[in-house]
Parts: sequence; C-alpha cells; structure tokens
Amino acid sequence: MESAAEVSKELKRKKRMKLLVYALAFAIFQTIVILVFSLTVMRIKNPKFRVLSITVEDLQAVTTNPPYFNIKLNAQVAVKNTNFGHFKFQNTTISFDYGGAGVGVGDALVARGRSKARSTKKINVNVELNSNNIPNNSSLQREIESGYLALTCHSKLSGKVQLMKLIKKKKSAEMRCAMLVNLLTKAVQDIKCQ
Repeated sequence: MESAAEVSKELKRKKRMKLLVYALAFAIFQTIVILVFSLTVMRIKNPKFRVLSITVEDLQAVTTNPPYFNIKLNAQVAVKNTNFGHFKFQNTTISFDYGGAGVGVGDALVARGRSKARSTKKINVNVELNSNNIPNNSSLQREIESGYLALTCHSKLSGKVQLMKLIKKKKSAEMRCAMLVNLLTKAVQDIKCQ
C-alpha cells in the first residue's frame, strides 16, 4: 500500500512539474510574440510627403525691364504612409520660392485627407506662380534669358496616425524640393526632394 501511495505521489509531482514547464514555455512564447509585435507593427513612423511630378499648363516669361514670369502648374504630390494604421492629415500649404533667395512666388493648398495603412495617397494641386514679389535687382532677367528658372518648394504636413482605433499619435512630414523650369520646352525637370 505504501509503495502504491508513493508511486501515486511521484506521478502527481511529475505531472505538476510537466504542467509548470508547459506554462513557463507558453509564457516565454507569448513574451516573444508581444515583443516582435511591438517592435514591428506598433512602431509608428513619420509619413513621407513628396512631389511626384509637375506639368506646366501655361507659361509666360518676359525679359523686358522689369523681367516677369507667370506660370500655371499642376503638381502631383504623394503622402506615403508606411504605418499599420491610417494617417489623417490637416490642410497644408505648399510654398513655392524663387531661387535660393527664398522669395515667395506662389502657394498651393493641399486639402485635408486620409492616407490608408501602408499605402500612398496621390493628390493633384494647382498653383499659379508669378514674379510680383521678386526685387528688380535679382538675377531673374539672366535666368529667363538662359531658358531655365530655378524654383524650390517646401511644406509641412501634420496629422495623426491611428492604430487599431486605440492608439493615436501625432506625426508630421516635411517636404523640401528643388526643380528647374525649362522655359523653352515648357516643362519642369530635375525635381529633387528631401
């Protein structure tokens, strides 16, 4: 009787140890899964905001004194969201400047919107640029005579990334682009964004 009771106790102890090992292995596995999930999916990154292409709809450039230009552009910009949640952004303005002097020549409005998770939202904006704010002593006449006009644009897009309807985090994307407007072919070329 005693040996049967000892064997029974030993079997119960082995079962408890086996159950404890399984519970510990499950806890370690869950910790690894949560760690991987938090390092990949839950990591919220800033979206990217870039100019994809610009087409010239109308262009007038005159080298008389004072030199003058008036350009109508259609720009396609993209909001690339690499997060696992959607990105809702507010209205923003893309400011176009002439050359390195930073003289404003026009603004384009980007209406508020939403970029879906892990996708790119393309937006078309129209802008009219003119040289009214450029001082007369600038190099505008030389650039118009050369056939190339150097422009830059910049903007900051602010909004919130929402993950699983629980986590909301404010994020923003900045854009700085340089480009050349070819006055002869009426095309925008060498668009370089940071």
